[in-house]
Amino acid sequence: MSETQHEQLVQPLIEHLLELRRRMMWIVIGIVVCFLGMMPFAQQLYTFVAEPLMANLPKDTSMIATDVIAPFFVPVKVTLMAAFLLSLPHTLYQVWAFVAPALYQNEKRLITPLVLSSVTLFFVGMAFAYFLVFPVIFKFLAGVTPVGVNMATDIDKYLSFILGMFVAFGTTFEVPVVVVLLAKMGIVSTAQLKNARPYVIVGAFVVAAIITPPDVISQTLLAVPLILLYEAGIWFSRFAKVKTQQEDEDTPQPPAEV
Repeated sequence: MSETQHEQLVQPLIEHLLELRRRMMWIVIGIVVCFLGMMPFAQQLYTFVAEPLMANLPKDTSMIATDVIAPFFVPVKVTLMAAFLLSLPHTLYQVWAFVAPALYQNEKRLITPLVLSSVTLFFVGMAFAYFLVFPVIFKFLAGVTPVGVNMATDIDKYLSFILGMFVAFGTTFEVPVVVVLLAKMGIVSTAQLKNARPYVIVGAFVVAAIITPPDVISQTLLAVPLILLYEAGIWFSRFAKVKTQQEDEDTPQPPAEV
């Protein structure tokens, strides 16, 4: 390989790395700006996050902080999480701006609704966990606490628990997107998705048993939406398949050779 060819290969790589660094810097700046803007409300944000547990604690019982710096750092962590979520549209735009030049037009048409639906479903999953699942879980835990045991949860461990649940439910609600994407790419057919229903039902309850506390109610609250979301993915995959067929029919065919 000549020196000129080597320079032609290296220069685009350097340009891509510089563009990646620039986009990453904008992502970090967006998160930092949101974080600084919400820091004055850190205590209120933590109070909002802790409300599902506080509402179900026994009377005259409160949460505790076993670490000296936990009363300061736990609200800061909550604020950082909120800043990440608030800046997520800006983050996704920066990712889109970086990868868009390398995509074909049909891929661009697919990626936009895919990203929007993924973000929306993730937020819906988090809201479902906060407003419906957390009250049930904490009420159950408060009810099974042995007599003589003070249910005083550490604030840092509580934050770790709810973050894990937020990620679990947010990821679970991405099932329709995954199903539609697999069908759109031709990896699986609608018939195969229907035939997999018994395995999905069993797998949904297995996943729910692993993620949620060991009570039937909270496990059902995760397993049933997972099954329904899978069915929604099958329903939407039919439209994705029909659209693909129509695009193929509308594509002009090359003239036959004589």
